Amino acid sequence: MSSHSQRSLSGVVLAGGYSTRFGEDDKAVAELAGTPMIRRVADRLATVCDELVINCREDQREAIEAAMVDFPEPVAFATDPEPDRGPLAGIAVGLETATREYAAVVACDMPFVDPTLLEALADRAEGRDGALVELDDGWYQTTQAVYRTEPMARACADALEGEDGRILAALEELDTVVVDEGELESVSGDTFESIDTREALRKAATRFETPSH
Repeated sequence: MSSHSQRSLSGVVLAGGYSTRFGEDDKAVAELAGTPMIRRVADRLATVCDELVINCREDQREAIEAAMVDFPEPVAFATDPEPDRGPLAGIAVGLETATREYAAVVACDMPFVDPTLLEALADRAEGRDGALVELDDGWYQTTQAVYRTEPMARACADALEGEDGRILAALEELDTVVVDEGELESVSGDTFESIDTREALRKAATRFETPSH
């Protein structure tokens, strides 16, 4: 039984990239210890979000729908009008479909995403345009963050129109809270781990044999 409680929060999973480092297969639906990776991400989002949106390419949709069979909530699909324009475009499309005021945005290759982090970011984002983490190395974690849906969707569209594909370009227009990674003592240390290769997938699978995952 989850210790988390759902709130009025959209969950947006980004799955539209071609993931060239992973090989020819789509890593979104790659089996991770018997469960498609995107389903593992969605299951974690479901503990804190009351709406799920999946951003993907049209050619991915059938396989992802199969991966989401028996998911306890309705799943909305936000398909890319133009494939592989990057995560900024994926966020824009996903947020345009989301109906809640705020959305937790998570990449499909982050199966260890900690719902505790998403809850904390949603709390910090309240009254602002979003909340995201600055990692110890100075990198901003933009694909495991909480954004105010309408302002971020507009900011993404503006950045894309200006041919700036950086997520940070959209964030420059917004009033966001930046949380230092050092503040996240109660959050799982592997929440930001992404599975980019087959080898990483094999290693990750062994960790799902323990109760902590």
